Amino acid sequence: MGVPLWQSAAEALWVLTPMYLASATATMPRGRGPPMDLGRSLSDGRRVLGPSKTWSGFLFGSLFALPFALLQAHLIEIAPPTLRLVPSYGGTLAAAFPVAVLLTFGAMTGDALGSFVKRRLDRPSGARTLLLDQLPFVLLPIGIGLLAFPATFDPAFLSLPGLLWLLLFTLGLHFAFNWLGYWAGLKKVPW
Repeated sequence: MGVPLWQSAAEALWVLTPMYLASATATMPRGRGPPMDLGRSLSDGRRVLGPSKTWSGFLFGSLFALPFALLQAHLIEIAPPTLRLVPSYGGTLAAAFPVAVLLTFGAMTGDALGSFVKRRLDRPSGARTLLLDQLPFVLLPIGIGLLAFPATFDPAFLSLPGLLWLLLFTLGLHFAFNWLGYWAGLKKVPW
């Protein structure tokens, strides 16, 4: 018999949370700082990423979420074995560091990759693009993690319930936090 549904939800959310935190806090610098593409365009005449992807947002989101991911790694390692219901990021804090970097910096890289694809599709910066606005920031680190850190990522995402939780949490929370960020004046658009 497989993992109980509540445990697969906990496993997925455990691994997703640093990515969500990085993405949510990337808006805190409010677009100040140089754009990641430095204003450059490709031969198609479109910006590489667009003005909304700044180095300040990329670094702030990644560095803000990194200590949280390391705290998660520490907490699961000190938990009694009977309470270890979620995947470990590594046997030690040092072993967990690459996973934490992948979760946080990978989320911001995936978000930038989504913007790159949107520009190639001739979608302006800030235009709503279903799934490209919600998924690249989690799919990039998860894809790399499944290959590089299977002990952490396989339990959370290599099952039908894990994939469904990934979609449910990511699409639902993305919607909720974007509206909250828009309402708080941290985002220009509510998506």
